[in-house]
Amino acid sequence: MNFPNVRSKPISLGFLVAGVVIGVSICMFGGDVSKRVQPKQASFQIKNEFKVQPPKGAKTVRMWFAVPQEDAASVIREFRVTADFSIQYFRDDWGNRVGYAEVNAPAGPITIREEFGLTRTEIRNDVDPAKTRPLTDQEHAALFAYLQPSTHVIVNDQIKSLSASIVGGETNPILAARKIYNWTLENVDYWVKDPDHLKASPVGSTEYCLRTKTGNCTDFHSLFASLAMAAGIPTRMVYGSLLKPTLNGVEIDGSYHCWIQFFAPNYGWLPLDVSLANIYGKEFPVTDKNKKLVELTTATGYKGLDPSKVDYYFGNLDERRVTWSAGRDLILQPPQEDGPVNALAKIYVEIDGKQSTDWTREFTYAEATK
Repeated sequence: MNFPNVRSKPISLGFLVAGVVIGVSICMFGGDVSKRVQPKQASFQIKNEFKVQPPKGAKTVRMWFAVPQEDAASVIREFRVTADFSIQYFRDDWGNRVGYAEVNAPAGPITIREEFGLTRTEIRNDVDPAKTRPLTDQEHAALFAYLQPSTHVIVNDQIKSLSASIVGGETNPILAARKIYNWTLENVDYWVKDPDHLKASPVGSTEYCLRTKTGNCTDFHSLFASLAMAAGIPTRMVYGSLLKPTLNGVEIDGSYHCWIQFFAPNYGWLPLDVSLANIYGKEFPVTDKNKKLVELTTATGYKGLDPSKVDYYFGNLDERRVTWSAGRDLILQPPQEDGPVNALAKIYVEIDGKQSTDWTREFTYAEATK
């Protein structure tokens, strides 16, 4: 496996995800082929539409928008973008392919629509701690970029102390990551379980999640990433969207979701989703106030407590998701003017050099039938 340069982030998301989807073949290290589980597949037609509303007198509107990342688990078909101006594509400093457009002296609202077909394969791995080992000094150096904090994913003395108390000196990355996963699962609750009293942070924050013991997927995984990096486990966050059966064909913004990849020698990048494990794996009352939110938060639909999902979402990912980008504190191309971008799950807009949130996004999809 090739590692990124010590001082740089990866050059393409194809490399980013390739390490994970080694597990698409299910068992990486042999075993009884007859007992291997066949990964599921699902196909979708997807539309992602952005509308930007520039203020009167705006001189220049610059837009960087997420596009689907193709990898060994995701086949993209007939990708096309419709707009009244030219579109270019660049790679950001994490290697994500990003759409870019610039409009001068806009006369009114700006619309960008992307459409594509997706066939996604479930990622399954036979996660066996005996088949990995502690990282070498050379591997730590090569994966240096994935051990660094970001604006909202912090590694301070409090995080280091907590991580050490959770991991307890364990150097096997799978065993250490599982300890952090279990701790996060047990000590944090997804905000949708009790929307009257819990809420998510607006940015995806380690500090917020640790202090309040709640949050959304980005809060969960920010805290996990901080604790993992403090334990010396290379970690990165992936942003995408869940393709929920309940929203199939519904004209509503399907929003976004994020998950984690961590590095274990002999396996490469392994995925996990502790936020969904928290929904499925911990019993809580379903009420009129949280029922719809809980359902919309899941990937495959919520039918009550399912402890098997706790083990499943450590090393495996369902097939009902699309990947938009990876990483935090992104430097885009052409470079933005208003500082690093926290994450790119939808679109980032600058108007006359300043970040703007005067935009909307509608993400809809229909599952293809065979």
